[in-house]
Amino acid sequence: MAGSLDRMSVERVFPVPDRMPATPPESPLAMPVQDFGARPRLAFPRVHNGWRVWMARLVSFGGTAAIAVIGFMQMLRTFGDNPTPMQWALLALFAPTFAWVGFSFCNVLAGLFASRLTTPQGPNDARVAVVMPIYHEDAQKSIGLLTALARELEREGMADRAEIFVLSDSRDPVIAVNETMVIDAARRMSPLPIWYRRRITNEDRKTGNIGDFVRRWGGRYDQMVVLDADSIMTGATIRELSARMNADPRLALIQTMPILVGGETIFARLTQFAGRVYGPMIARGVSAWSGDTGNFWGHNAIIRMTAFASACGLPRLPGRPPFGGTILSHDFVEAAALCRAGWKVRLDHDLRGSFEGCPPTLLDMAVRERRWAQGNLQHSRLFGMRGARAVTLAHFTIGILGFLMSPLWLALILVGLVLSATVLLSTPEYFPNAYQLFPDWPVFDARRMLWLFVVSMALLLLPKLIATFRAWLRPLARNSGGPVRIFASSLFEILLSALIAPVQMLIQTRQIYEILRGRDSGWNAQVRAGSMPDWNVVIARHWVHVGLGIGTLIVLAKFSPAQLIWLSPILAGLILSPLTSRYSASPVFGRWARMRGLLVTPEERDPPAVLSDASAVVRAMPRPLKGAAGLLAFGGNQAQIDRHVALLPENPVLPEDKRLARITAGAKIAHAGTKTQALDYLTRDETDALVSDPALLRQWSVLPL
Repeated sequence: MAGSLDRMSVERVFPVPDRMPATPPESPLAMPVQDFGARPRLAFPRVHNGWRVWMARLVSFGGTAAIAVIGFMQMLRTFGDNPTPMQWALLALFAPTFAWVGFSFCNVLAGLFASRLTTPQGPNDARVAVVMPIYHEDAQKSIGLLTALARELEREGMADRAEIFVLSDSRDPVIAVNETMVIDAARRMSPLPIWYRRRITNEDRKTGNIGDFVRRWGGRYDQMVVLDADSIMTGATIRELSARMNADPRLALIQTMPILVGGETIFARLTQFAGRVYGPMIARGVSAWSGDTGNFWGHNAIIRMTAFASACGLPRLPGRPPFGGTILSHDFVEAAALCRAGWKVRLDHDLRGSFEGCPPTLLDMAVRERRWAQGNLQHSRLFGMRGARAVTLAHFTIGILGFLMSPLWLALILVGLVLSATVLLSTPEYFPNAYQLFPDWPVFDARRMLWLFVVSMALLLLPKLIATFRAWLRPLARNSGGPVRIFASSLFEILLSALIAPVQMLIQTRQIYEILRGRDSGWNAQVRAGSMPDWNVVIARHWVHVGLGIGTLIVLAKFSPAQLIWLSPILAGLILSPLTSRYSASPVFGRWARMRGLLVTPEERDPPAVLSDASAVVRAMPRPLKGAAGLLAFGGNQAQIDRHVALLPENPVLPEDKRLARITAGAKIAHAGTKTQALDYLTRDETDALVSDPALLRQWSVLPL
C-alpha cells in the first residue's frame, strides 16, 4: 500500500492548477461483466447472521405475514361462507394491501433489535476516492459541495489519502464548458486534488460512467465514496466510514441514511421533514433485519473498490427497454451481486453527517419516480440470479411492491365501488333454488368491516406517531422548535400527505401501465430546483384526477352517501389536486410554514458546516455560461480557452460518429466568416465536437465575433 500512496503523492508536484492534468495516471482494475445465470465465485465463505438479525426478520416478515392472514380471515368472515366472485376479488386485493400497511409497522418494531454500531480506532491508510457522477447538472452547486468537502477532509487528516473525481456524462456543449470553468476554479480553492473526466460516449448511463472510472483508475484506490450531484457527506462521516470498512476485510459496502436538506417549497419541506423525523426509525428497522445482507441506494455510501470491481460488472438485460437493456436501478443489483459473492453489505443507521437534496414539486417527483418504477420492475427479471441471498430477493420484492401497490390500491377501491353498486342496484335473490326451504340471506358484517378500517388506519399512522414521540425524547424535537411544534408539524404532514397520496396513486398507476405497454423512461437530467407550475400545466396534468374525483362524488352522493365518509380523503385529494400540486410548489408558502415553525428540521436551524461552506464557495465560482451568447463570450477569452483545453483528454479514441462530427465541424468553421456564423452552422453534436477538440477551438476562436 505504501507504494500506492507514493503514486498518489506524485500530483503534489503540480501545486498550480494550470499545470495539473485533467486526470491522474491510469491504474486499471479488471471489472468483468457478471453472468447472473452462473454460480458466483465466493470471495469469502458465507456466514450466518446473529440472533438479533433473525429476531428482527421474525418480527418484520413474520409479523407482516400474521397481519396478512388475520386481515384475510376477518375480511372473509365479513362476507360469510359463500363469497361472490367480486367479493373474492376484493379479498385477493385486500390481503396484500393490508399486509403492506402492516409491514411498515412491523419494520418499526424490528428496529428494537438493531445492533449498536461503533467506529474502530487506530491507523487507517486506505486510499479514498470521492466520486460524483454528473449529467447536465448545475456545476457550481455540485462542485461547490465537493470543494467544501475537500476542506473538511483536510481538517480530518485525510488530505494525503483522499482525492475527488468528477465523472461527467454531460452532452450539452455549454454545460461541458461550464463544468471545466468551475473545476478550474474549484482546484484553486481545494486542498485536495479534484480530477475531471467527461466521457466521449455515455453508454449504460450511470453504471457505465462508474464502470469506466473503475476500469481506468480503480487500482489507484482502496475505497470509493459515491455521491449524487446534489448529495454530500461530512468529512468526519467519511473518515468514520473508511475506518469501519478498513477494520473488516469482508465488508464491501456501507450505506448511510441521507438526511434531506435545502427544501424551499411546501412539497420539498414536507418530504424533508418526513425523512428527518420518520427516516432514522425506518432505517434502524431495515438495518436490523438486513444485517450483513443490506441494500445500496446508489449514493452516499462507501464501497470497497476490489469487491465492487470483482462482483458488480452489470450485464445488459436481453430484450428492449423498458424491461431489457441497461439496468436502471443498478444500485439494488450491485448490492445483490456483492452479497451473492460472499461480501457484506450494511446499512449504518447511526451516522447523521450524510445529506442530499429533495425534489421540489409533486410533478418533479413524478418524473423521478417514472425512472425508479421502470428500474424496480426490471428487477423482476433477476429473481433467477444464481446464488442470490434470500434477503436480496426481499429487497427486490419490496422495491417492486412499492410501485405495484398503487394499482393494487386503485383496484381495491374500484372493486369496492362495484360491490356497493351491485348491492344498491340489484334485488337480492333469496330463493335461487325452486325447491329451497329456507332463504339465502345476504351476508355483510359492517361492524367487522369498520374495525378492519380502523386497524388499517392505526397501522398506517402508528409508525409516524411513534417516530414523533421518539423525537420528543431526543434533541431532534428541541432542535426542530420543541415538542409542540414538531407534533403540529407531524399533523400538518399527515394532512398534506393524505391529499397528495391519491394523486400519487393515480400517477404511479399510469406509470406502471406505460411500462407494461413497453414505453421507456429515457434518460433526462434531474430537476433539482423547480418552480411553481402555471395553471395550464397543473390543469393539463391533473384534469383526469379532478374529473374522476367529481364523478365518483356525484355517484356516491346519489346512491350511497354513507361511503363518502370513508372515501372523502381520497376524493378531496383528487378534486383539489391542481391546487395541491401548484401551491405545494410555492417557495412563498414554504417560507410561511417555516416562519410559523412548521416542518422545520435541525439542519435548517443550524446548517451543517459543509453546506454553509459550499454556499460560500458557490458565490465565489464564475457565473455560468448561457446559450450561444455564453459560448461567444468564452470564445473571446483566450485564458478561459486555455484552462478549458487543459481539462480535455489527450488524444482520445473517437468512435466513427464523433470523428465525423469533428470533420464536419471543422469544415463549417473554415467556411464561416465569424464566430456567430459558425455557431449558427453547427449542429449540437458538432458544437460538442468544437468544445471537445483543442484544434477546433483555436480555429474558431481566431474568427471575428
